[in-house]
Amino acid sequence: MTAAPIEHVVIIGGGTAGWMMAAAAGRYLDDGRRRITLVESEAIGTVGVGEATIPSIRNFNALIGVDEAEFLRATRGSFKLGIEFVDWERRGTRYVHPFGHYGRDIQGLNFHQLWLKLRGRDGIGAIGDYSPATVAMANGAFGWPQPDPRSPLSGLAYAYHFDAGSYAAFLRERAEADGVARVEGRIVAVERAEDGDVAAVRLEDGRRVAGDLFIDCSGFRSMLLGETLGGAFEDWSHWLPCDRAIAVPTGRTEPLLPYTRATAHAAGWQWRIPLQHRTGNGMVYASRFMDDDAAERLLLSSLDAAPTAAPRRLSFTAGFRPRPWERNVVALGLAGGFLEPLESTSIHLIQQGISKLFALFPDTALSAVERDEYNRQMGDNYRSIRDFIILHYHATTRDDSPFWDHVRTMAVPDTLQRKIALFRQKGRFFRYDDELFATPSWVAVMLGQGIVPEGYDPIVDALDEERTAAALRQMRQATAAAVAGLSPHHAVLERLVGDHG
Repeated sequence: MTAAPIEHVVIIGGGTAGWMMAAAAGRYLDDGRRRITLVESEAIGTVGVGEATIPSIRNFNALIGVDEAEFLRATRGSFKLGIEFVDWERRGTRYVHPFGHYGRDIQGLNFHQLWLKLRGRDGIGAIGDYSPATVAMANGAFGWPQPDPRSPLSGLAYAYHFDAGSYAAFLRERAEADGVARVEGRIVAVERAEDGDVAAVRLEDGRRVAGDLFIDCSGFRSMLLGETLGGAFEDWSHWLPCDRAIAVPTGRTEPLLPYTRATAHAAGWQWRIPLQHRTGNGMVYASRFMDDDAAERLLLSSLDAAPTAAPRRLSFTAGFRPRPWERNVVALGLAGGFLEPLESTSIHLIQQGISKLFALFPDTALSAVERDEYNRQMGDNYRSIRDFIILHYHATTRDDSPFWDHVRTMAVPDTLQRKIALFRQKGRFFRYDDELFATPSWVAVMLGQGIVPEGYDPIVDALDEERTAAALRQMRQATAAAVAGLSPHHAVLERLVGDHG
């Protein structure tokens, strides 16, 4: 027998997570009877330093009907083709994790396997020569993916850099236009029903906001899931020891690069994120190996331009709440877990939480099987991304500081160890379930971090070697020619959104 429908969804907290949920809910959950309410307090700040994304953000924007030019204009955004990693495998090295694909597979065989066999031949070149994103990054250029599969630009993918606070404001406007009600106020108490569910939140001025389903977007505090329901937290800091960040903006720097840069330092790494009007910078580091003042001095001495605001310090613990949906509470964003921003996955995990909740949206019976499936899928997402981030630290030859000695020699999860072992032997990689990062991403980071396979998949030997080598040379030349026709990143942006002024 079908239970009564959820009539009132209450979102606790604004910021990126809260307003992403509100914008999506206003568009897809408001059936004319169901109400969506977001409760937030202007007096409580949001973290809001995440400014880089991965290509899945485009799916979310499309889901809620966002026009790209309008979005970039509102958020002062720029395009992102990938991430450049500096000094990670060892000091003096750099590599690129590009979005999109390398070359084209041949007869079902992964392109990187063909390249592994032929990479020593004349005219084959580096694997990045086959990635349109990598070549465009080197040229400071940008272009959109092409629908024709014969075009090398069909293998291009992209994301954005943007101002996180402006994105939340942009989404708020859309959500309120779709009927989401915003309640301003500071929550001072959470009421429980007799069965243990959350019944309502009470505000400082005495108002009471009751609901059927509560979405906890209260940040690291995790007010409903953590504080009220006692949701457990799985600490992953033994694998991801960075627990501090310092963020500082500078003026816009030229040229306006279409990628994020992550530069490794003695106890962590520094980000550089170019927007239309400024550059976002920050240091992520492990307080066990570097104190806050030393990290701030290092960051300020490494900037490309003068700071435009005072540095802002943040503390966090890498980890995950294994049951982000407990009773009638679903935690999104920082309330459900946090993985450091190395691969710009925070907003993707919010998206995943929203899409999986919609796919399993409950009625008032709040079935345990729906909760369990949601929690299983979100756990798989967090763990696969966790392993990908650990890879960047563990696969290194750096031994120039205690921090790098620690991460290089630490035991890693069995799931990651198996991936490394398979790739090291014959370059094989297997993607499990719906994990985020696909084969090209793992290949980019494995090779970039110095894990060079001892061999290649022997099935490649079934292909004619000369014809395959000729095909690769043609792909390489076609990629270079296609990217040469693209415009500089800043010019594309100015045509799309107008003067950045």
